[in-house]
Amino acid sequence: MSPRWKITVIVLAAAGVVSTPLIWLLDSPDAGQLAGASVQAAVGIAALVRAWFQQSGNRTVDTAVRTGVADASGGGTSVTGIRRPQGRGSGSAKAEGTGSATANGDGSSAVSGIDYT
Repeated sequence: MSPRWKITVIVLAAAGVVSTPLIWLLDSPDAGQLAGASVQAAVGIAALVRAWFQQSGNRTVDTAVRTGVADASGGGTSVTGIRRPQGRGSGSAKAEGTGSATANGDGSSAVSGIDYT
């Protein structure tokens, strides 16, 4: 579910949950109205809980297999695998049989596998 759709569902579900007590307070409800309001509240709460805990639809699965050799020098970075700056990405990441990564010189870095920095 996209974040925009998730927010829409949460807002509508919250409105359904909040409007239920208004039905009870504005008019002396009979048994049918009370049952309908209860069902409305239950459906609103169920939709709210489902939207709140559902994972985003933009999960990524990154895979790197048998990558080549990478070399960094003069402050460069070499990554033979997967790079996820600041840990971005909500899906899984898998690196198998990555090539060698070498770094030479000040400020250079090399990663063979998954780089979360």
